[in-house]
Amino acid sequence: METPAEIGLARWHEVVESRDPSKLPGMIAADAVFRSPAVHTPQQGRELVTAYLAGALLVLGPELTYHDEWTRERDAVLRFTTVVDGLQVEGVDLITWDDDGQIVGFTVMVRPFKGLEAVIRRMQEELAKLSG
Repeated sequence: METPAEIGLARWHEVVESRDPSKLPGMIAADAVFRSPAVHTPQQGRELVTAYLAGALLVLGPELTYHDEWTRERDAVLRFTTVVDGLQVEGVDLITWDDDGQIVGFTVMVRPFKGLEAVIRRMQEELAKLSG
């Protein structure tokens, strides 16, 4: 039997590979929480988490590549690299799933600082489009 992390990771990688944010709402729990390196307060609820993850798919773009994964039954750490506005970006996604494999927690950490600044700038642009 697959663990919640195995189910959730398969769904997450499918979304990242397809770059199709329309699949996100069905894989995010209603009470999910997103923690961004750019925003001090946690973003709560399926709608906000979906918006942030959809924006991240666009900002991190086609060069988003996962290099390593460490998993437990209900959570995982994924190390990634990408390029944003010509800057190399390295980061980590910390994802937690419920018993049904739906995302309940998603935390992103990004380095270096100039890369984080580029991600923040681009995420602000994408979130403005989504809410506008």
